Amino acid sequence: MRLFLVRHGESVDNVAGLYAGSRDSPLTNHGVLQARRLGTHLASKFSTIGPVQYIFSSNLQRAAKTAKAIAEAQMGVVGVDDLPAVVQLVELREKDFGSEEGRRFGTRVQSAETSTRPIDWVEPESRDAMKSRIDRFVDAHLVPTLLRGFNSDANHSVVVVAHGIILNVILRCLLARFGPEELTRLSRPGDASGRPESLASWSNTGYLEAHLRLKKTDAAITSAVPKPSVALASRGPSTSIALATTVSDGKVDGSAFAIHMTVQTVNCNHHLSGLKKTRGGIGSAAFDPKQKTMDSLFGRAAKKPRLGNDDDGGSLGPRG
Repeated sequence: MRLFLVRHGESVDNVAGLYAGSRDSPLTNHGVLQARRLGTHLASKFSTIGPVQYIFSSNLQRAAKTAKAIAEAQMGVVGVDDLPAVVQLVELREKDFGSEEGRRFGTRVQSAETSTRPIDWVEPESRDAMKSRIDRFVDAHLVPTLLRGFNSDANHSVVVVAHGIILNVILRCLLARFGPEELTRLSRPGDASGRPESLASWSNTGYLEAHLRLKKTDAAITSAVPKPSVALASRGPSTSIALATTVSDGKVDGSAFAIHMTVQTVNCNHHLSGLKKTRGGIGSAAFDPKQKTMDSLFGRAAKKPRLGNDDDGGSLGPRG
C-alpha cells in the first residue's frame, strides 16, 4: 500500500506572499493546472501504486479542490468505476496564525514584542495543539482506513492533501509510530528540537510517497473490516500498534500487529515539468469555476507522464 502526503496547488495568498494559515485562500488558475497535472500523474502510476481509493483533505478550498482534481483523474484508470470520495476534515487545516493571519512573509510580530500588541491579540496555534489534532486524525480516520486496506488483497493508495506546516506535523506523527528509523534518517543532524518544520519541505502539489507494510506479530487481520472508532491501546515512537478490540467484534484476531512505513520520495514535483505560468497576471489570478475549460485559456494541455514511471522521486535528505 502507498501513502501520499500532498500539498495543495498554488493559492492566491501564496502568490501574494501572505501567511494564509486558516484563511480560505482559493487556488490560482496556475494552481488548478498544477492539481490537474498531479491527478493525471498519479493515475498514470496505476500499474505500481494501484488506484487511489481513499482521499483525506483539509476543508480549506485550496486543499479540497486539489483533492477533487486527484479524485476526478482516477476515472481514467482502468477498472475504476466510481470517483473516490474526498473526506474533508478540519483536523487537516493549516496552522492557525491567529492575529498574524494575512501578514506578509517576514513581518510577523515576535513573541517578545508583547507591549505593542493590541488587546484582542490572538496567539498563533501552538505545536502541541497541532499535534493533538493530527493525533485525532490518525486515530479516528487514517489508521482504520489503513486497516481496511490491509484487509484487501488489491493494491491501492491513500492520499492526504493538506498544507506545508501541518504536513510536517503529520509526517513526524506517522514516523514516530510506524517508522522511527525513517524519522532519524530524515531529521536534521543534531536537531533535537522536535520542530515540525524540520523534516521536509513541500512545493505546490509536491508530494511525499511512502510504502506501508503490515508486519504480523501475535495478531492476524480477519476478513472483517475494523470500525473507524477502534481505539488504540498504545502509541508512541514504535512500529507496533496495540488494538483495543475483541475477537467477538470480528475485527482483529489477537491484540497487536505492526505497520511499517518507509519513505520513498520527498517533495516530488516531476509532474510539473514543462508547466509554465501564463503571463500577464492570468496565471496568478484566482481560478473562476464558471470557466468552461482551462484549455481554452492556456492552450493545449501538456502530455501525460509515461505509464509505470516510478523513478521520479525527490531527494531524501534535509531541506536545502
